[in-house]
Amino acid sequence: MAYTVINPYTQEVLATYPVASDEQIEAALQQADAAIGATDARPLRAKQLAALAQAFAAHAEELAALATANMGKLHREALGEVQGAIGVINYYANYGAAYLQPRLRQYQGVRQATISYEPSGVVMAIEPWNFPYTQVMRVFAPNFMVGNPVILKHAPGVAQCAVKMIELARSAGIPAGAFQNLFLTNEQAAAVIADPRVQGVALTGSVRAGRQVAAEAGAALTKVTLELGGNDAFVVLDDADVAAAAAAAVGSRLRNAGQVCVSAKRFIVTQGVAAAFTAAVVEQFENQVLGDPDDFETTLAPLASKAACTRLQTQVDAALSHGARALVAGGTVPGTANFFSPVLLTDITPENPIFDSELFGPVGQLHVVADDDAAVALANRSQYGLAGTVFGAPAHAAAVAARLSTGQVFLNQQAVAQPELPFGGVRNSGFGREMSEQALYEFAALKVIAAG
Repeated sequence: MAYTVINPYTQEVLATYPVASDEQIEAALQQADAAIGATDARPLRAKQLAALAQAFAAHAEELAALATANMGKLHREALGEVQGAIGVINYYANYGAAYLQPRLRQYQGVRQATISYEPSGVVMAIEPWNFPYTQVMRVFAPNFMVGNPVILKHAPGVAQCAVKMIELARSAGIPAGAFQNLFLTNEQAAAVIADPRVQGVALTGSVRAGRQVAAEAGAALTKVTLELGGNDAFVVLDDADVAAAAAAAVGSRLRNAGQVCVSAKRFIVTQGVAAAFTAAVVEQFENQVLGDPDDFETTLAPLASKAACTRLQTQVDAALSHGARALVAGGTVPGTANFFSPVLLTDITPENPIFDSELFGPVGQLHVVADDDAAVALANRSQYGLAGTVFGAPAHAAAVAARLSTGQVFLNQQAVAQPELPFGGVRNSGFGREMSEQALYEFAALKVIAAG
């Protein structure tokens, strides 16, 4: 087996990398174990992170070009992702050391204890292809600040992105053992998870992958965080700004060609604004420009692989055969490499196989409901709970958001992860949190020293 990078638009084979040998894996583990950082070196690590952010900025065009070539995203979206990664890195460079300061706590009324956050050991990051930079930095930057070395197992399709990140880390002065990339098979990854030097595993991926990795980590009594799929509800209330809601819904659903775990997937619209919202979304879905991801005129890039196109078309076909109706009848585009024209489905009943399935591509589901209660009930009727969106008058939207069962809710705006805010889900969307100060604590070893 090898890691092969294929341009989704041109189908050109860009690079091939052999998987790591057993000797390389052992050497990486030894180097990582030796690189566990001291707590008093956090100011230095903050400076090294700041240097990494500067390196990302200096190589932004190159990083964006690699992301576009490796997984097909629009060049401007790739540049946006690089900026997002810089934001994550800088957040921990600026605030990580302060959040990790020891805390004083009184107990028994008069006695005093100190709570400190220490490194726990090597963390393995198993990361996806759809956001090849931000997803990695959301794990690496906070753990580097804590002192936990990170071994990256990236998705094979974005192997060139992985190699470039390691190169930039070295140029920023980050020690070799603190951040390493290994091209691993799933079986090799399981062996690394089982190694006692590995004390944490962070996975972003599918529910199936989450269950597998959680089982492997559980067998080793190793802590794991899971950021899995979503079937996010986008709720539009009767007092919403319909034009703004429709623009945000389309932007969210079609961002990154629809390959976003936290994007709006179910448009749940109350009757009073359903006709206007539907008309606006249909018009925007029908007017997307498919083409070269490097062309500024292109609005919708190809999917990352032919397998992704086939899987998504199979889901759409199953939905239609079970009674769904296509308001926009797109789908795979014959004679093209991995292009999938937007689809908007409605009349989706609970018996439909896609009713609570994640559709990872430019396919939206439209549900028209009677009122707020019906919207909340439908939004919460899901195995997932990653994020949600509510459009309406501010107080009204906030009241509805409080009733949604999900990891985060965004009001009158697209759901987009922010470094300052904890990111993660409930139920089959996973557990644990990335970003904010919470990410620093996920794999920190909390130590209490209680004075007598």
